[in-house]
Amino acid sequence: MKATNEIMEIPIYGLTEASQYLRVPKNTLRYWTQGTRSIPPLIHLPERSQFSFANLLEAHMLSSMRKIYEVRVPRVRKALVNLAKYVEHKHPLIEEAFETDRRDLFIDRLGKKVNLSKDEQILIPGIMELYLERIERDPQGLFKLFPFVVAKPKPDEPKMILITPAIGFGKPVIAGTGISTAVVASRFSARESIDDLATEYGVTAKQIEEAIRWEQRTAAVAA
Repeated sequence: MKATNEIMEIPIYGLTEASQYLRVPKNTLRYWTQGTRSIPPLIHLPERSQFSFANLLEAHMLSSMRKIYEVRVPRVRKALVNLAKYVEHKHPLIEEAFETDRRDLFIDRLGKKVNLSKDEQILIPGIMELYLERIERDPQGLFKLFPFVVAKPKPDEPKMILITPAIGFGKPVIAGTGISTAVVASRFSARESIDDLATEYGVTAKQIEEAIRWEQRTAAVAA
């Protein structure tokens, strides 16, 4: 487990790269990870502007709170402070199962929903399943992220792109393989056909198309 924890903490993504993979503006990520003179960061990086894979997952979940559930950052900040009263986490955004009513954040404690944004208890349904379902854990305890390819996430979006520090130095690959999406897109740009690439790599044409689509939209974010 120690080796698993260590690989999750290695700083391997720059600010621009994290922004591209998560589809989150660089200024937003900078605010989350650096804060201001009077406001502490929500996500603590091992090195300035260098994200570990654990940090990437934290930003993924924070993005879900803002983008999908409209939870404001000050409420998230207060929820994390209050969470520390119940349990200590190094990466609470991925180690704790939060629930939300699109306003406040809750955790389940002893059968009761604790409102971390208001310091009171209340029963509220709903959980951030859409983004949580994109994160999986293998038998060794290592997290895997299946990022959204499309601009507007949908529950039925296939998990064809994988990011994990255990494969390809944490760069995106076609899920179930070690095939780099960047290499696939580069070869496609060099006029190799989708069918030829699929045959050579032993995958489906749909997987090749998704790899190309991922790289094209990642490049668009950077533009």
